[in-house]
Amino acid sequence: ILNFIDGRPNDRIGLVLFGGEAFTQCPLTTDHKVLKNMFPQIKAGMLNQGTAIGLGLANAVARIKDSKAKSKVIIFISDGVNNVGEISPITAGELAKTYGIRVYCIGVGTHGKALQPVAMYAEGQYEYDYVDVDVDEKVMTEISELTDGKYFRATDEESLKAIYSEIDKMEKSIVSERNFSKKAEHFLPLALAAFLLLVLEFVLRYTFFKAVP
Repeated sequence: ILNFIDGRPNDRIGLVLFGGEAFTQCPLTTDHKVLKNMFPQIKAGMLNQGTAIGLGLANAVARIKDSKAKSKVIIFISDGVNNVGEISPITAGELAKTYGIRVYCIGVGTHGKALQPVAMYAEGQYEYDYVDVDVDEKVMTEISELTDGKYFRATDEESLKAIYSEIDKMEKSIVSERNFSKKAEHFLPLALAAFLLLVLEFVLRYTFFKAVP
């Protein structure tokens, strides 16, 4: 993630965390140094237990919807199935679509069982145990397609790096296309109008308004 931020020096980037609830860790900013300094503070158990995919995505949409940027994007990373929260993931995806926001979903984690914190001791240490886990790739794919984004599956650190690199290239390409599409020549219609006026003036001068000797 930090490498991706470094590759987008002119972008306003924010950070939303979610578990059983959603929290804006950093609003949109161009001060990437401040943003990057917040990542080491992210710890398991910061938020209530659970996976509120819809709530997390809706929070991100609320933070970016009023941006005047040419390209509004949410990179959404989750390792689970939506199991809490009052907003469904698809509803949040439709909200993103309404505001012209593309969502790139990245599924991380394991299908089956994985170590997760199940309790916390008084001194702040966590007790871990193997629990059933899954990644709802169907829902995240639907959200991505709904918003003209793309779904990715990251299975390790290297694949995650490759995904961020691909998103970076895709977004730079989209912005370039939009800049190009906004360029239009307006000279020809004006030149044609001026030419027609000159012809009309020439015809009138030597017909209706011809000077009598």
